[in-house]
Amino acid sequence: MTDADNAIAADTSDNSDTRTIVHVLRHGEVHNPSGILYGRLPNFRLSVNGEAQARSVASALADHDITHVVASPLQRAQETAAPIAEKHGLQIATDANLIEAANDFEGLKVAVGDGALRRPRHWWKLRDPFTPSWGEPYLQIAHRMLAAVNAARVAAVGHEAVCVSHQLPVWTLRRFLQGERLWHDPRHRQCGLASLTSLVYEGDTLVDIVYSEPAGSSDPRVTGA
Repeated sequence: MTDADNAIAADTSDNSDTRTIVHVLRHGEVHNPSGILYGRLPNFRLSVNGEAQARSVASALADHDITHVVASPLQRAQETAAPIAEKHGLQIATDANLIEAANDFEGLKVAVGDGALRRPRHWWKLRDPFTPSWGEPYLQIAHRMLAAVNAARVAAVGHEAVCVSHQLPVWTLRRFLQGERLWHDPRHRQCGLASLTSLVYEGDTLVDIVYSEPAGSSDPRVTGA
């Protein structure tokens, strides 16, 4: 066998015993005094409390074997990733697959009994809660999030990675991986502010999903977070 053959054999060797953890982190609380659904709008930064939440997560992960930090391109996700990357001496990578879900109500108030939902011209957007009709399809969200997680797992193989994203994408990914239907009641999401949904892999196989709230619990029904 030539040296080239040996190199190829090494690259394709069985890594089924290699443990890799990808922590999928929801960003911290956002400064949103108007209470709008900001979606992918630019310049929505963390609140003072959100900055503290990001530092709490960084402290909780300080003794972990983090070798890769990647975030959604949106400001709140980048700011949440910053203290984690700093503690581990890493640069923040950016992956557009981690971005917030597209939503036709972006920039509007959408609380029940208030704002856009009181206007008949918006009701057509609510015709199909299963896809959903008002925004990016759940299955599309799940597939792009899985692509981001797989890329992070490869980048940190044998170690740990952090992917900073947003509530709906994180929750959709989790339901997809657990084999559950993707449409759901938003009030029952287990995905608090600055929470971690940690995906544990043995080789290429997902063996566990662990949820934790190192920055404390928060109400998933609160909009503007």
